Amino acid sequence: MATTGQKDTFARDNLPPRSLWPEFKFDLPGLQYPERLNCVTELLDKWVAAGEGARPCLLSHAESLTYAQLAERVNRIANVLTRDLGFVSGHRVLLRAPNNPMMVAAYLAVMKAGGVVVATMPLLRAKELSYPLAKGKIALALCDARLSDEMEKAKAQSPDLKRIVYWGNGAPDSLEAMMAKPGYETFTACDTAAEDVCLIGFTSGTTGEPKGTMHFHRDLLATCDSYGKHVLRALPSDRFTGSPPLAFTFGLGGLVLFPLRIGASTVLLEKATPDDILGAIAKFGVTICFTAPTAYRAMIPKLPEYDMKTLRKCVSAGESLPKATFEAWQAASGIKILDGIGATEMLHIFIGSPEEEARPGSTGRAVPGYEARVIDDEGKEMPPGIAGRLAVRGPTGCRYIADVRQTVYVQSGWNVTGDTYIMDRDGYFWYQARSDDMIISAGYNIAGPEVESALLTHPAVAECGVVGQPDEERGQIVKAYVVLRPGHTGDAAMTKTLQDHVKATVAPYKYPRAIEYITDLPKTQTGKLQRFELRKKAAESASRKMAS
Repeated sequence: MATTGQKDTFARDNLPPRSLWPEFKFDLPGLQYPERLNCVTELLDKWVAAGEGARPCLLSHAESLTYAQLAERVNRIANVLTRDLGFVSGHRVLLRAPNNPMMVAAYLAVMKAGGVVVATMPLLRAKELSYPLAKGKIALALCDARLSDEMEKAKAQSPDLKRIVYWGNGAPDSLEAMMAKPGYETFTACDTAAEDVCLIGFTSGTTGEPKGTMHFHRDLLATCDSYGKHVLRALPSDRFTGSPPLAFTFGLGGLVLFPLRIGASTVLLEKATPDDILGAIAKFGVTICFTAPTAYRAMIPKLPEYDMKTLRKCVSAGESLPKATFEAWQAASGIKILDGIGATEMLHIFIGSPEEEARPGSTGRAVPGYEARVIDDEGKEMPPGIAGRLAVRGPTGCRYIADVRQTVYVQSGWNVTGDTYIMDRDGYFWYQARSDDMIISAGYNIAGPEVESALLTHPAVAECGVVGQPDEERGQIVKAYVVLRPGHTGDAAMTKTLQDHVKATVAPYKYPRAIEYITDLPKTQTGKLQRFELRKKAAESASRKMAS
């Protein structure tokens, strides 16, 4: 590795041993990067330097910024970090906000100053925030003032977190007040190595304990120069929008990296319901949309109410895209959805095909720059038509921060994603199921054990098991099988009580939409919960529901 440009080497020191990294491939033209690289220079500053600063960049209902205006805002935040907040390169900074221009500016400022971003979703509770704070030994957070309640609760639980700086509250010590200082409008990017960590993306783990994946400056450009260039094929005139939070790497790529890499613009939505997305497309003349299959299904009946004439590309990821949804959206809009599978570990989409190569029901073929195969439990490549574990390698890959699970995800140089696929003779991949206990509902990854832990903190719950139940609208819903303590009744009131309890304990989207009360959970002779039995039970329940 090239000499780091970061004074605090915590991130580099906590990379897995090089022998446990996946094999990285940079043989595709355009994926060769210099040893010294700060991705913000490439994503933002180069456009200003080239005289393109007046181009529209970030748009929202509240404000819009050109490339030059965003660059100045980034510089001002970077100066606040380094001059006022005791930040040095390599420090980790937690970011917490809805999708808005200030969130993007803070994101880029931390990376430009040589720091490491840890972005979090607005819906997360204090308990969920405390884990990345501890894992990353994070001393500083930048936060939208509207999200202060849970942030302050997290601070009380996190001895490493020394300071929170808020924006949007008009206070004398707000981020905006500090940004306004004279001389803060320029900032020289930190001389980082291309292999310096700039982002730790936390993902739900099937054990309920999140995993933090570390990504380098070059990784952020590589996903643009592979999927963005060869599959998405957007133009500088394009205007992006979508629903995924910027804390999801799906959102970061689709709403920030891809547009900025080519000098395009993006519309950031703090609320992204189907109506919000459709309204933004009509109002701002959006041409490219990123969202989950659930949202596309919900938008179909609403399409006649909105002017969609500018929309030309639609990207889906986060959950499997059913063939019926692909066909219904195409029939209603005239647009073929670009399906894809990505992972926080891989940063973005690594299987997906352009419109002219799409096959309804298939995720697509390996993105140029990536290789993918289907393997058995021993790592042997399976022939076409046989289901097995998906394995992939390319210019990005998994490097967990100080986590023994590195050897589970990376095997023999391949990233093994936890998905079961079939590959056909033409190299198209067909999704079958998750290989693990992850529940994927409306594009969100939800760990069943995490919901179980939340339920078990309620005094009425003796035991529980949580699995995904098939659902036509959301792909899966979270279903809980609950054994109550004596003296409690499994009625509608109890169901609402437990649902509200989960919503108050973890992010609300994780709550069980269905609860079934049972007297005993299926277990092995050693007492281990047999989730596969609950999954079978949930699938049967879903079938009966659809039949009725």
